[in-house]
This record gives sequence, structure tokens and C-alpha cells, in this order.
Amino acid sequence: MIDALNRMFKPSNRSLVRELVVSDFKLRYQKSVLGYLWSLLRPLMMFGILYVVFTHIIKIGKGVPYYPAYLLLGLVLWTFFVEATVAGMNSITARGDMIRKVNVPKYVIVVSTTLSALVNFLLNMVVVFVFMLLGDVPFRPTILLAPIFIGELVVLSLAISFLLAALYVKFRDFSHIWDVVLQVLFYAVPIIYPLTIVPAKIVKWVSINPLTQIFQDVRSLMITAETLTTKEVFHSQIGRLLPMGIVVLIVILASWYFRRSSRNFAEEL
Repeated sequence: MIDALNRMFKPSNRSLVRELVVSDFKLRYQKSVLGYLWSLLRPLMMFGILYVVFTHIIKIGKGVPYYPAYLLLGLVLWTFFVEATVAGMNSITARGDMIRKVNVPKYVIVVSTTLSALVNFLLNMVVVFVFMLLGDVPFRPTILLAPIFIGELVVLSLAISFLLAALYVKFRDFSHIWDVVLQVLFYAVPIIYPLTIVPAKIVKWVSINPLTQIFQDVRSLMITAETLTTKEVFHSQIGRLLPMGIVVLIVILASWYFRRSSRNFAEEL
């Protein structure tokens, strides 16, 4: 994957990525009445339901400072991860005709789906900032560090997309497997609940999940410093380095497997 990103910066490859992102964005909302607004409405509708449930019924978010912005930010980060990985998994098979007819760099197709999801993510972040303003969330200088961990999420999503795209060409069962994995992850990662309510005996296991580390670090930097991060769970930087190490391992595995498998994509599609 690292080699793929290096080659992507060639002018011809940059142009191809740009065209694929634009076409994907247009096709996604073609013949849709609300068009691009759906990229904003989907997380907002989920936010509305979860906010009512977890503040007025179950009341998980009662003790969390600025819970509306806290919850919405988690949902926006999660939506990006799901959108990027699901689209990435289907990217090669969806462009099968093009791959069979044209000698196009396969990695460009996967990268374009992640960038397309990133465009939606940036639009959704505008809504997050509006909620922060309306909710009187103080804008601290630490917010400038948030893009570092958002970048980590992009790298993780792209690596998983490369891995899933290569696996899905050979094994179509992976679409169902990944659906189940995403359902498990939605509740295994502290998206709708604070990490503080996780039992002490499993909190470290929950915290070494890269998604947990990323979500909690971004919330700590953007929403409230009271957010429990993986660094604080482990009482040292190892809490942050462990999940980052997992991301690096996923990147290496995905790069190796995609490069090896991409040679036979045209024959297997």
C-alpha cells in the first residue's frame, strides 16, 4: 500500500484518481431528489435516534460533557470508516469491465473510493462544528492536533479496503462476513457510550482496538479533555502505541496481499 501511495502522486495517476472520485460521487446521488444532502442526513438521522435513546431512556450519555457533539463526532468518524471499507471492498469487482479492458493501476481504484468517502466525511465535519458552536463546546488549541488521528483513521480504512478488495475478488462471502464484523465493531467500540462505563477487566482489550484509540483521542482533542483515552487506560504512551502498531501491521499485510493478488484480478473477475 505504501508503494501504491508513492506511485499515486504521478500526474497521470492523480488525474485518474480525481476522475474516479468525481464519477463515484455523481453516480452515488444520481436521480436522488436530495442529492448530496443524504451524506449529511444519514448520520444526523442516526444521531437523533441514538441521542434520544441514550439521554432520555437509557441515559448513558448523562454524565458526558457536551454529549450531543461527542456522540455526533463518533458517528461521523464511524460513518467514514464504514463507507470507506465497504466501498473499498467492492471497488475492484465494480470496475471489473474497466480492469479487463484497460491496463489501469488497480490500487488507484481502491484509493479513489477512500477519497470519495473522505469528501463525505469533510462535509459531515461541518455539521459537527455547527453542533459544537450550538452546544457551547470550547474551541481549544488541541483541536489542531485532531487531523493527525483522523489521518490515522484514513490510513487504517485504506489498508482494510485494500485487504478486503483483494479478498472479495476471490471470496464473495466476505461481503457478509464484513457486515457481521461491522455490527460487532459498532458496539465493541465506544461510539455511543463512554469508555468509562466499560468494566475494568476488559477495558484494556477494548482500548487496544485502533478505532477506540482514534475515536477517543479525537474526542479528547476536539470535544472534552475529560474523554478517557487509551493512553490514560494504560497510564502510559503504550496505550496509544499498541493500537498504532496494529495499524502498521495491517498496512504491511494489506500492501503485501493486494500487490500479490492484483496480478490476477483480470482473470478472476
